[in-house]
Amino acid sequence: MKFGKREVLTLIVIAGITGGAIGGAMAPSFVSASFLDDIKTFFGIPTPVPEEPSPAPSPTVPLYKPVIDYEEAVVSAVETATPSVVSIVISKDVPVIERCPYDPFGDLPPEFRDFFGGGFEGFYAPCERGTERREVGGGSGFIVSSDGLVVTNKHVVADTSADYTVFTSDGKKYDAEVIARDPLQDLAVLRIPGAGFTSAKLGNSDSLKLGQTAIAIGNSLGEFKNTVSVGVISGLARNITASGEGFGTELIQGVIQTDAAINPGNSGGPLLNLKGEVIGINVATASGAENIGFAIPVNRAKRAIESVKRTGTIESPYLGIRYVMTEEGARVGGTKEGPGVIPNSPAAAAGIRADDLIEKMNGEQLNEENPLGAVIQKYGVGDTVTLTVKRGEETLAIPVTLGKRPE
Repeated sequence: MKFGKREVLTLIVIAGITGGAIGGAMAPSFVSASFLDDIKTFFGIPTPVPEEPSPAPSPTVPLYKPVIDYEEAVVSAVETATPSVVSIVISKDVPVIERCPYDPFGDLPPEFRDFFGGGFEGFYAPCERGTERREVGGGSGFIVSSDGLVVTNKHVVADTSADYTVFTSDGKKYDAEVIARDPLQDLAVLRIPGAGFTSAKLGNSDSLKLGQTAIAIGNSLGEFKNTVSVGVISGLARNITASGEGFGTELIQGVIQTDAAINPGNSGGPLLNLKGEVIGINVATASGAENIGFAIPVNRAKRAIESVKRTGTIESPYLGIRYVMTEEGARVGGTKEGPGVIPNSPAAAAGIRADDLIEKMNGEQLNEENPLGAVIQKYGVGDTVTLTVKRGEETLAIPVTLGKRPE
């Protein structure tokens, strides 16, 4: 049987198609894939286009990684700050109270005592038998210079008859000397003997934002040293009235609010950001509430620290007026303490008068939420500020050089 070219080609194609249809196990070795492609092209048979392989799935980022990063940031901040955090123990001589025999009828005439037989044994009452040294409280603080300056709250070291002992994070013990108490703010500076101490890094409390992380470290309950709690900045520029045993009541203006747990004993300890920088000094907690604590902005403490380093005391800027805050500003006016403008004060020298309304200081609006006393604390002794004063229908710009508050 003779075959023409067309028949041979058809047979080969059929054989090739059949062979290809049978599958890989029976594919004839004498037919190449490229030859089959040529035959399909000649007869117009479409060549199926292989599907593009699906791209390999990108590696999935574990959902917990941000949590790990956050935890590592908190741990790093605590490790950075801990060497500068200290515990402060308050000690003083206290009476030793015992139960002593007591005669309830000791003041009666002898005849009445004889009438009752004169025996009154078995009666006891508290009595004082000398004194002994005891720990009566505790607080926190942080080191701000390599030569041993320590910042804390004034109410922690308010008792001038007590002794103060500082314990550093490595367990070493130092007798501390209170070298300055701020006359206006709840701040104080101590000194411990020695050198080479790790100083805390101070941040910028003027740049704080609501919701950013806040970390508190301190001597909680005066017992649990270097206790760490974490929260957020809950509020800024709060004005609070704080009170405590042996300290009285004090208005503290412009403080930071946080929900990081602050307990008794945390007073004076640092409030940190995630860089381990001090952004505030823990000062108070709201009684009857949960997780409402307050801290003094660190930028106000910076001025106190620099003042102590420069002069050995905390110098407070002084304007020399008595005033009442309103929504429009500070109204200068006399009070039961004296006249509105104090004689020989910086305000008197600048020409401030009674009944002036001080609306602004260096362009910053004054009102009940931003009182004059808080704004003055942003400046130092010797700084010159410009007061915007409304006097009757006239508005004046009056420069005043702040003085040093009298002792």
